[in-house]
Amino acid sequence: MKHMIFGESHGPAIGVTLSGVPAGIPLDLAEIAFEMGRRAPGKSQLSTARREADEPQIISGFFEGKTTGTPLCALIQNTDQHSGDYSQLKRMPRPGHGDYLGYLRYDGCNDYRGGGHFSGRLTAPLVFAGAVAKQILAREGISVGAHIRAVAGVEETSFLDVPLNPGLLREIAEKPFPVCDDGRGASMQQAILDAKADCDSVGGIIECAVLGLPAGVGSPDYGENVEGLLAQQLFAVPAVKGVEFGRGFAMAGLRGSQCNDPIQVRNGEITLTRNASGGVNGGITNGMPVVFSVVMRPTPSIAREQDTVDLETGENVKLTIQGRHDPCIVHRAVPVIEAAAALAICELLGI
Repeated sequence: MKHMIFGESHGPAIGVTLSGVPAGIPLDLAEIAFEMGRRAPGKSQLSTARREADEPQIISGFFEGKTTGTPLCALIQNTDQHSGDYSQLKRMPRPGHGDYLGYLRYDGCNDYRGGGHFSGRLTAPLVFAGAVAKQILAREGISVGAHIRAVAGVEETSFLDVPLNPGLLREIAEKPFPVCDDGRGASMQQAILDAKADCDSVGGIIECAVLGLPAGVGSPDYGENVEGLLAQQLFAVPAVKGVEFGRGFAMAGLRGSQCNDPIQVRNGEITLTRNASGGVNGGITNGMPVVFSVVMRPTPSIAREQDTVDLETGENVKLTIQGRHDPCIVHRAVPVIEAAAALAICELLGI
């Protein structure tokens, strides 16, 4: 199952086409709407003021409540664009954004309004594709869920340190600010509001778990390597700047005895007693939950004056960005990371 995302932030619509979707899969449209709502903008002071309904219109591959086996295509209308806010970006690319690289890659023909195809707006169709993938995986007893592990240095407990089950993942998904510990979540939200008041932005860490994968799935080779397939999908999400599995980068300060996962027989089955490796060894699942984290950079569009270059004159200039932007995208990106993971697991399983 492959997907192709299309459209631009300020074009008439954005969308996705999924090819290779199995025929006869009943899709729960209410569940898809729930996933879309988790990512949708304009819900609080923590997010951009742009308001979009994000109601996907399925235009092919779905008939009488089931997938047909032909390409599944969904359109999402753009209805709240303020394109004039971005007129200066045609000449003055934003530091930290894809503006300048889009200009180079597409010979100056890129749609610069709102970031065009480089915008986080394009994660909406990714969430649709991921919602479909999640429903397919659920038929195999596999669930995917994530939480905000950290924002602006404020951290909460890792999935590696709590008992995981599908019910917990669903409970977190239904929260407007998806954390395990609501007290820590309140501190994270305050950090976001503090940055916003200072005309700045903050980043954070999203931790995701895949439950229900048996041991022995994957390969040490590139094509079916569990970590490789996940990383490829995750790095395609805007603002992701790092991926780690299990204890990940913390292992640099640990010893082997702290990183190895002891193997035992329990109730006649071989299992691991901890999960420092995040459920993967040698590119293959080891039967524990697959747990990984991604680093989301602070939103590059901030209200402070910044240094850039005028592409027409070649001169150094000052840029003050206009428009509506998120002071933090971490909380809205949680369902996006889940979507990318679900699509990667479908690919891993040959769906």
